Amino acid sequence: MNFNGKVVVITGASHGIGLATLKKFWELGAQVVNIDKNDEIFGADLFFKGDVADEMFLTECVKKTLEKYGNIDFLINNVSESRNGLFSGCSLEDFLHAQRVSVGTPYLLTKLFMNNFNEGGAIVNIASTRAFMSQRDTESYSAAKGAVVSLTHAMAMSLEEKGIRVNCISPGWIDTYDNTFEGADNYQHAVNRVGVPDDIANMVAYLCSDMSSFITGQNFTIDGGMTKKMIYHNDEGWVLNK
Repeated sequence: MNFNGKVVVITGASHGIGLATLKKFWELGAQVVNIDKNDEIFGADLFFKGDVADEMFLTECVKKTLEKYGNIDFLINNVSESRNGLFSGCSLEDFLHAQRVSVGTPYLLTKLFMNNFNEGGAIVNIASTRAFMSQRDTESYSAAKGAVVSLTHAMAMSLEEKGIRVNCISPGWIDTYDNTFEGADNYQHAVNRVGVPDDIANMVAYLCSDMSSFITGQNFTIDGGMTKKMIYHNDEGWVLNK
C-alpha cells in the first residue's frame, strides 16, 4: 500500500486506535488531518482541537482542510463517547450526547466532505463489537455503535454514485494502554491474545486501498475470535461469578 499524496482525515487521532491509524497512514506517505478534543501526541500535517459535538467547529475544520488541500481521499470516523447507561445516572441528555458524538459526527463530516473526495475515495467508520453484545449499564455506547454499523451501509448506498466506498470496522477488546495480559484475558480470544491498535489500523489502511475496491457497505468484526468463542459456566475452567 502506498498513499503518497493522499489526504486522510481522522477523528480522535490523539490516542488509541485513532493514533495508530494516523501513524499508519503517515508511514505510508499520506498527509494526515487530526480532529480531536485532546492535545495531539504525534504531529499531524493539520490538527484541529475542539468539541466534535459542535457543528460550527466541525464546519470550520472542513473549511480549513479544503482550503489547504482542495479535496480529500479518505475519512476515518473514529471518535466516540460513552455516558454509561440505565444504572449510573445516564440522563436522556447524556444518552443523546453520546449519539451526537459517535453517530452525529460521522454523519456531519461525511455530509460536509462528500462533494470533495478525489477519485477512489473511501470512508471507514469505527464501530465496536458492543453493537452486537453488551455488558450491563452500557446503553449509551452500545446504541451508538449499533447506529454506526447501520449508518455505514446507508451511506454506502447514498454515496454510490459519487464513487465513495463506505465500510465499517467493529473492534473487540483492544488494549490502548500497553498493558501486559496473561491467562484467561488472552485465552478468551481464539488467537490467544488481546488486540492492539495496530490490528485495527492495518484494516483501516486496507479498506482505503485499491486492494479493497470491490468492498463497500460492509462491517468487519476484528476481535481475535472473541465473539465466536462460545463459553459455558464450568466449561474449560470458566466460572461465572454472579
